[in-house]
Amino acid sequence: MSKPTPTPTLAIVGAGPAGLMAAETARAAGLEVDVYEAKGSVGRKFLLAGVGGMNLTHGEPRPAFDRRYGERAAAVGRWLDDFDADALREWARGLGVETFIGSSGRVFPADLKAAPLLRAWVHRLRESGVRFHVQHRWLGWTDDGALRFAAPGGELAVRADASVLALGGGSWPQLGSDGAWQPWLVARGVDVAPLQPANCGFDIGWSAHLAERHAGAPLKPVVAHWRDNDGGEQQRQGECVITATGIEGSLVYALSARLRETIAREGQATLTLDLAPDRPLERLERDLAKPRGSRSLSEHLRRQAGIAGVKAALLHELVDKDSLHDSAKLARAIKRLELILKQPRPIAEAISSAGGVRLEALDDGLMLTALPGVFCAGEMLDWEAPTGGYLLTACFASGLRAGCAAAAWTLARRHDSFSFATGRGEGTGETRA
Repeated sequence: MSKPTPTPTLAIVGAGPAGLMAAETARAAGLEVDVYEAKGSVGRKFLLAGVGGMNLTHGEPRPAFDRRYGERAAAVGRWLDDFDADALREWARGLGVETFIGSSGRVFPADLKAAPLLRAWVHRLRESGVRFHVQHRWLGWTDDGALRFAAPGGELAVRADASVLALGGGSWPQLGSDGAWQPWLVARGVDVAPLQPANCGFDIGWSAHLAERHAGAPLKPVVAHWRDNDGGEQQRQGECVITATGIEGSLVYALSARLRETIAREGQATLTLDLAPDRPLERLERDLAKPRGSRSLSEHLRRQAGIAGVKAALLHELVDKDSLHDSAKLARAIKRLELILKQPRPIAEAISSAGGVRLEALDDGLMLTALPGVFCAGEMLDWEAPTGGYLLTACFASGLRAGCAAAAWTLARRHDSFSFATGRGEGTGETRA
């Protein structure tokens, strides 16, 4: 009597959304799945992202949704063909979590919380047979190709038919995404773009007076102006926050890739802000030209232009004294205040990261061409997107694609191996010579 054929195995390294989605997909395809996580619990960055309201995805329709991924729009769009924002909302509904679209277009769970969704998901994965191994930090490979882990009982070597790496990028390293995996992949011939901060703040270099008095102050509403790659001017309204060293916030995050690239190319970047977007320049010039009498300049700005607090402080910080007392020049400064950005904040402070495993190093199923049987997913891949649900959606979608491809590749190899061992051809009925 012949022994039963062992079930193919898949090792997933990293228990964020991409890794967990790969686990769910591969397990549904019939593989034995083990998930290894460096931290003591799963989904830590997912949970922290949900503090203040879990932004799961975005209601923006495609193909506009796809364009949020910039140069990687076409590649990420193929992932979204299999699992887009609507599919993600339906998947959450299957876990008992209803969602709604907010006024900004962002999609949230009905209770705005991440923890109930994660608990229900992990419970379903465990019930399906997925095994979890926490406090297992990946250390690369052994000389003969086994996965190495630092585990509570000492170093461990794990062999599986295939593996999915979902190790995150370099942001929020205290939660596990520290980029330590880069040299191990590079040593094996994988093309990896250096990790860089994305959705990040920037340093300007304020005076001590401004930093001490206004760090943390919101700057709203404002309109940012910039030039696109073709030289045309673009603009976007939003909010940002003054920090002790510069500026951050949703409006800055949306432009961070462009600003970061400009700094890398030119040494600095200029962010131009309209501090009074609801007031035309002509009106500002007329109102500011009114006699102010004995009133201070700050009081005059407040009364005639609606400029006070941190906006007034920025004018005093960045506009020369002569222009402050010239109504026409002051009006133009209010409408076109130039902030010189010197450098992005460190990657450890960023919401996400750019760079990582170049998509050109992967096949369409996200398998490394240099390492057959090793798949990658999530933020460790070389793509980026603004906040607003786009980051999570692509992580989920890439995890599903990697999980499907890993299952198909593993099952196909197991079938080929079985066919050779039994002397059967693939679907032909012929025996091998």
